[in-house]
Amino acid sequence: MQALRLKQLGWAQRDIATALSASESAVSTWLAAAAAGGPDALRSRASPGRAARLTDAQLRLLPDFLWHGAEAYGFRGEVWTCGRVAQVIEEEFGVRYHKGHVSRPLKALGWTPQVPITRAIQRDEEAIERWQRDVWPALRRRARRERRALAFVDEAGFYLLPGLVKTYAPKGLTPVVYEWQTRDHLSAMAAVTPGGKVYTLVRQRSLNGLHTVEFLKHLRRCAGARLLVIWDGSPIHRRAAVKEFLASQAGRGVWVEALPAYAPGLNPVEWAWQHLKHVELRNVTCLDLEELHLQLHLAIGRLRQKPDIVRPFFAGAGLPL
Repeated sequence: MQALRLKQLGWAQRDIATALSASESAVSTWLAAAAAGGPDALRSRASPGRAARLTDAQLRLLPDFLWHGAEAYGFRGEVWTCGRVAQVIEEEFGVRYHKGHVSRPLKALGWTPQVPITRAIQRDEEAIERWQRDVWPALRRRARRERRALAFVDEAGFYLLPGLVKTYAPKGLTPVVYEWQTRDHLSAMAAVTPGGKVYTLVRQRSLNGLHTVEFLKHLRRCAGARLLVIWDGSPIHRRAAVKEFLASQAGRGVWVEALPAYAPGLNPVEWAWQHLKHVELRNVTCLDLEELHLQLHLAIGRLRQKPDIVRPFFAGAGLPL
């Protein structure tokens, strides 16, 4: 467009090329196109490319086929890969796609590669849905009515192996991160509240019922003497020491409620573990438990400063506040 305007002002073609840092042949092509088709001939136009192999109608049918699941097409496991989708396209439409090109139509349909969630076959989906729909609101109302501090509790292990490591390196030269191949780990117990508070207990050995009692006492001191604790059916929650504590004067005011079986995703603390391992401690490699303990302590400290991140853990667990 600038070349055309300068030409209309009487500039020589060579001077136009110099002014626009372009070759004379390019300027000649532009001016010839403008002479033949007017200024609109100079506007950018996307290349139409090769015609799509699937029609719009066929493309709209593809998600319906995929929703039936991979096993409906004879594959093992309910996982869709580009190679499998290519086979479905050929079977249903008679159109052969290379698996390397299948991602484009899938992206146009809003299908993206995702890491699936693993769930136990023994789950009682109706009981879980009922807990989310009926029990959770009732627990919140009772906690408010009785002025109890509501806290979800869960446990996790932190190992010396880094959870996620990414680094830049020259192509073809895979970098090496050295790590201790050991089962030594830190055992952690944590509680999160709807207000975004995080409480933890970390030990360099496996947790037991006595640690559970210790953590409940810690919660009473920090969150309030009247507690509503929601946790799963872990054995360390059902030890004799825990039952004795809850029945004693020291545990008075602590009321516990169990989550449905095989439903770890209902516990917002699970999301806290994921955040600590894959966000706060990503790319962290420790040489011993002392260093790991320090890094975990710092990571928990950073998480405690972010209540706006902790509160959405409840929404992630399907427990709206």
